[in-house]
Amino acid sequence: MTSTASKTQDLRERQQKYLIPSLSSMLYYGDEPIAVDHAKDQYLWDVEGNRYLDFFGGILTVSIGHCNDEVVAATVEQMKRTGHTSTLYLNEITLKVAEKIAEITPGRLQHSFFSNSGTEADETALMAARVYTGNTDIIALRHAYSGRSSAMMSMTAHSNWKLGGVYDGTIKHVRSPNMYRRPDGMSEAAYLDFLVEDFEDFLATCTDGKIAAFMAEPIQGVGGFGVVPKDYFKRILPLVKAAGGVLIIDEVQTGWGRTGRYWCGIEHWGVEPDIMTFAKGIANGAPVGCTVMTPEIAEAMGGLTLSTYGGNPVSMAQAYATIQYIEKHKLWENAETQGDSLRAYMDDQGAKHDFIGDVRGMGLMQAFEMVHPGTKTPDPARANALIQAARKRGLLIGKGGRYGNVNRIAPHLNVSADDMTKGLELLGQSLADIA
Repeated sequence: MTSTASKTQDLRERQQKYLIPSLSSMLYYGDEPIAVDHAKDQYLWDVEGNRYLDFFGGILTVSIGHCNDEVVAATVEQMKRTGHTSTLYLNEITLKVAEKIAEITPGRLQHSFFSNSGTEADETALMAARVYTGNTDIIALRHAYSGRSSAMMSMTAHSNWKLGGVYDGTIKHVRSPNMYRRPDGMSEAAYLDFLVEDFEDFLATCTDGKIAAFMAEPIQGVGGFGVVPKDYFKRILPLVKAAGGVLIIDEVQTGWGRTGRYWCGIEHWGVEPDIMTFAKGIANGAPVGCTVMTPEIAEAMGGLTLSTYGGNPVSMAQAYATIQYIEKHKLWENAETQGDSLRAYMDDQGAKHDFIGDVRGMGLMQAFEMVHPGTKTPDPARANALIQAARKRGLLIGKGGRYGNVNRIAPHLNVSADDMTKGLELLGQSLADIA
């Protein structure tokens, strides 16, 4: 890899001058930013000519490869027909996406509302739950991340992601399931009992006994790929229903086959949500958010609401082409197969390096939690070092977790066996570099 040179520095200086300073500090891919020139399929090139194998996909957003030929063709064709109309008019491509989502999602989910992002999709979900139930309190999980609007920063349970100082007091957080950080000596069964009892006590003490919804990610994204225990939702759901609430499942990162075997991550847990939200991988990088709900919840939303760009025909063409591609190639199967290879290698590395405290995830959504050896103390410096080492070797990975000590690894859903082998080789070399 060549060193960062003048082209990158020039862009960096322009960024510092014209974009808000907080963006300049978010150097997820190393000590210096990557200035992107172009990308194709599994690779990304910077302005200095360095090529990187992408195992993070723009935060699990480029789901089927950069500039996927079929998505590009569908986008260009739609742009030649109609670019924008807003939701004031019918567009068949929007209806086709909605029909496909109703077909794919579990249970009785049927009616979709399209927006521009996961933030807006989650906002819509909260509004729908409150309108339908007549209740206001929302319960979320600690370490959740739901977006950057005022309400979604209230949903987000990371102090470093909260800005503005004004938050919605009706949004409250319960203990987040974290199998790695459960009390020492506590069995998984006992821990699950503990979480359920804590939830029940929370309802009785921190609410008036009535809630609008419980919202959760099956696998927390920004929270560090923490996987919710298998029977957690089945145990919690009766408590939510008894309190008059609905179950909202946030699949912004886990959807579209990412976790393997199924279209939707929540299918691994065997429960049927009342509302689900999607974004990121739904359209391979286009700004699309989706909130899908049961008929009775949709019927309750009788007031006026729209999204100027929600259901935009060009974005919908990208979403439809992405969904078709995933379906045609059964990429949930590839995610399971290649995810098994990824996990086996990561487990092996976890046993080899004492600074890897935990290996977790599902499908093509896996993570290392970095700790100081012999402890469970988070080590964000080590996580940053791995990102930098991987980048120098030509591999892009991400990070997350409440303390920034979790390395997130999420190849494209159509990652090949050869690319997986190459990526794992680079990952192993990078781990050796920081050992």
